[in-house]
Amino acid sequence: MKRILITSEHSYIGNCFWHFIKQWDNKYNVDFMSVRDDKWKHFCFNEYDVVLHVAGIAHVEAKADQAELYYKVNRDLTIEIAKKAKISGVQQFIFMSSIIVYGENNTQNRCIIIDKNTKPKPSSFYGKSKLEAEEGINKLQDDSFNIIIIRAPMVYGKKSKGNFSKLCRIAKYIPIFPNIPNQRSMIYIENLCQVIKYIIDENSNGIFHPQNNEYVNTSNLVYTIARCNNHYVAQTELFNSFIKILQRFSITANKVFGTFVYEKGIDNQYYIMNTFVEFEDSIGESCDI
Repeated sequence: MKRILITSEHSYIGNCFWHFIKQWDNKYNVDFMSVRDDKWKHFCFNEYDVVLHVAGIAHVEAKADQAELYYKVNRDLTIEIAKKAKISGVQQFIFMSSIIVYGENNTQNRCIIIDKNTKPKPSSFYGKSKLEAEEGINKLQDDSFNIIIIRAPMVYGKKSKGNFSKLCRIAKYIPIFPNIPNQRSMIYIENLCQVIKYIIDENSNGIFHPQNNEYVNTSNLVYTIARCNNHYVAQTELFNSFIKILQRFSITANKVFGTFVYEKGIDNQYYIMNTFVEFEDSIGESCDI
């Protein structure tokens, strides 16, 4: 039986993984640990095979005056927990990082396609804090302690927070939306849980770039969410010229309508992707929030 410790009792990913893995109760035992104060330092890690570290300050909450806190939580805390896990004899440390370590769509770079040779180049303190955490824990990798870094794109699912939930609320009511031919890497929460299970089962190490089988077009995403809620959204190209001009000046416009993807096959292994929930089915399961 694999014994798994999840850091953060309130993490969306952590709780979804717990519900997902309960299908195999006889193979996995899952516990949660709060890291909101220093009590975790007295918590015994010795009985666990895997630490799934999902605690951190989210990207969507980033505020300019909180940079120091982001480094303290996303970087320093991650490294401290990983060191304790190694000393305690834990076999795997799984760190939930982010695609944001490669930067974000901005007014200079509105089309980002990440392949095996792309080097991380974060453009925000959120991304920098995640990358520096990666660099810190990678030093702990050895034959008895496997470090796994998951650079996840946008994670969505039922009751998820952040930009996806905002988009769901908008799509239920707007009558029209621009038709822009962009692409985004995203991953449905159940597909992400499948990847994490695969990593644990295989006792893997290294950096992973999970994503759905399909790239997501923002316009199609809005249209699909609306349709799942029995609402029709018309798509138009009337605003495309204006949006292209707007993208020269607005980072927000590029986050919505820019291209930001992992190249297909960026990882050598496909995490048994043939079992992944397909895009339209995942939206149907997610958009009732």
